[in-house]
Amino acid sequence: VYRELARSQRLINEVYKSLITRYADRLDTEKFTKIVINNILDDLDPYTVYMEEDEKEGLDLLTKGKYGGVGINLGVREKKLTVISPMDNSPAKRKGVISGDIIVKIDGLLTKEMSLDDAAKHIRGPKGTDVILSIKRFGDEKLIDFTLTRDNITVKDVAYTGMLDDETGYIRLTRFSKNSGPEMRSAIKNLQTESVSRIVIDLRDNPGGLLQSAIEILDMMTPKGSTLLSTKGRLPESNKHYISRKDPILGEDTKIAILINEGSASASEIIAGAVQDLDRGVIIGTRSFGKGLVQSVYGLDGSGKRNLKVTTAKYYIPSGRLIQKPGYIDDEVIINDDQEDSLFYTIGGRKVKGGGGIAPDYEVEMPKVTPLVLECWRKGLFFNFAQERQHRYDTYDDALVDVTILDDFKSYLDNQDIDVNTNGEKDLEEAREKILSLDSTNMDLTHAFDFVETFIIDREALLYDEEVDLLKRRLYLELIGIMKGSEYRVEESIKDDPVVMKAKEILQDPIGYTSSFIPDEEAETISN
Repeated sequence: VYRELARSQRLINEVYKSLITRYADRLDTEKFTKIVINNILDDLDPYTVYMEEDEKEGLDLLTKGKYGGVGINLGVREKKLTVISPMDNSPAKRKGVISGDIIVKIDGLLTKEMSLDDAAKHIRGPKGTDVILSIKRFGDEKLIDFTLTRDNITVKDVAYTGMLDDETGYIRLTRFSKNSGPEMRSAIKNLQTESVSRIVIDLRDNPGGLLQSAIEILDMMTPKGSTLLSTKGRLPESNKHYISRKDPILGEDTKIAILINEGSASASEIIAGAVQDLDRGVIIGTRSFGKGLVQSVYGLDGSGKRNLKVTTAKYYIPSGRLIQKPGYIDDEVIINDDQEDSLFYTIGGRKVKGGGGIAPDYEVEMPKVTPLVLECWRKGLFFNFAQERQHRYDTYDDALVDVTILDDFKSYLDNQDIDVNTNGEKDLEEAREKILSLDSTNMDLTHAFDFVETFIIDREALLYDEEVDLLKRRLYLELIGIMKGSEYRVEESIKDDPVVMKAKEILQDPIGYTSSFIPDEEAETISN
């Protein structure tokens, strides 16, 4: 192996040296080296990457649980860098930055051409240093300069905790950083003061994060001594076995439902998979993403500025299932003798399927977003209208009794450049292009397509009336988020969430919940 490695390394070095010294144009060594490294990694999995100092920021944020900044949630609305919301008790909030403010300059630099990542890098910095944000605010003609002193901003992972009914608690966890464990423990303790006997943990669209935080949270809900996870790799230090080591704070008498979707990945899947395999709770939603690879970070030059994040192992949950979905690497570059099983069993004998990701016990999909709602959301029209409209009200309750708001919103939409794609419109355009390419002079064909197009245009004109209730719902969710904060927005949004409603239904049904853990053969016997 070492002889083959040395031979391959010499070949790469010779090719690189020849290009740098002999290529007709003089190459930028630093930029070319980075391109070469990235090309080497291209055929591996998407999580094995070369990172320079500024690219390691996201990883540091998870491991430290904080960053130097001013506490602003940023977004892009109508191609403008916009304050979605200032965080509570942050430098931005204390100085008066509000939702909807447009950041025109950061320390004198125009933000027009900045990406969200670039803007965030300019705003962040060491604690105690200043940053000047030049802001355009609705109703003010001139820019307002805010000089903000950066502070340590703590990453908040639990977005919301509350009661769904007298006995059912709800927790939404958005990521897994250093703070996730303590925040989850605090959230559970708070719910327990409400005499909670059922808990819904919402991991939808949670991309994951730190493995240790997932293990810490599983410790809170699984029996002591339970196998939680294994990691397997080629290096001895990559092979680890994780076991719950503490008495859980959620006893066996507390029913648990975990919500997942295709945006739930990595650490989210570790929790959902372990809870499912240990028959500790029910999983509800849609199949998760399927990210089950472990990365380790290695310094490359001793400076700490250049690092290689390498996939060194794979995650296996208690039943032996591999979380990672297939197809993550070019099969031509690996020597793979492993044959993964497709059928596994929970601790109680239930059949569960492998193949990547976690399949829910109860599949519930969110309703498909309707065409006009989708276009308004995509262009940020709900947010834009709401952030201007908020100035008319003293409280959110005032907005609720405003009988003119929907008519005004319709007038607002009439003045926007809205391009709604309805069912069949794309197919029509493709058919028109293909058929008319065969005979563009055929007037019968042209008239036929024009007739169908007119029908679609007339159909789109009716969308507002058809979708008015959905448009109203989205608009008020945006208003409550701007006027009262993100926690109130979550609280309001879950009231008619079909996945949350299904979780409540199952948890409230003692027979339905218990039967979820009966092995298939026994369930068939009972039903017969």
